[in-house]
Amino acid sequence: QVLSLPIVVIVHGNQDNNAKATVLWDNAFSEIDRVPFVVAERVPWEKMCDTLNLKFMAEVQTTKGLLKEHYFFLAQKIFNDHSARLEDFQSRHVSWAQFNKEILPGRGFTFWQWFDGVLDLTKRCLKSYWSDRLIVGFISKQYVCKLLSAEPDGTFLLRFSDSEIGGVTIAYVIRGKDGSSQVENIQPFSAKDLSIRSLGDRIRDLGQLRNLYPNIPKDQAFGSHYNSEWGVGG
Repeated sequence: QVLSLPIVVIVHGNQDNNAKATVLWDNAFSEIDRVPFVVAERVPWEKMCDTLNLKFMAEVQTTKGLLKEHYFFLAQKIFNDHSARLEDFQSRHVSWAQFNKEILPGRGFTFWQWFDGVLDLTKRCLKSYWSDRLIVGFISKQYVCKLLSAEPDGTFLLRFSDSEIGGVTIAYVIRGKDGSSQVENIQPFSAKDLSIRSLGDRIRDLGQLRNLYPNIPKDQAFGSHYNSEWGVGG
């Protein structure tokens, strides 16, 4: 006999997401000499960060992993705590329930369902943009407003949607003649949307977008991702 990697048997495709979560948790956090099927119910957040980073890099097949500010956003999301500092999360433990059972506040999905959607979208449509560090991705809408509100008109950045599974959205600042600013978020693009027209071409199409935050002209940032045709449409 020999110990294998964890296996979950499913009978329907809608169980796939939960099965992947079970395999990931078991593979990352079980002890080699454990009683069969026994896995810790709670694990250190720092260990979870390492696991999410390795999973992200392996799935997307990129050398550009998650950054410290990404972990901070993910911690705020999974713990539903927006008042703690980055250091405060380092000593915390995250539970299986927080990871894949409890529905995120105001949403219809769990943390893992949301993160797995980001993985799938990035792997299928955004690998080159992520690898070129053109996508901030893991950042809250509130923090985006804080960053962009002081920037020139048309400054934008890309973030993963909070409200939809597997969506990427563009946030940009509009500055009025009186100097006031307003940050707008474009309806998130799904993998289906981006298979019809790429993200680079969509950014080129949108005339209100001028500079990628903090101050890179959009043609300079995304030019290598434009297709050669200039018409609108797929």
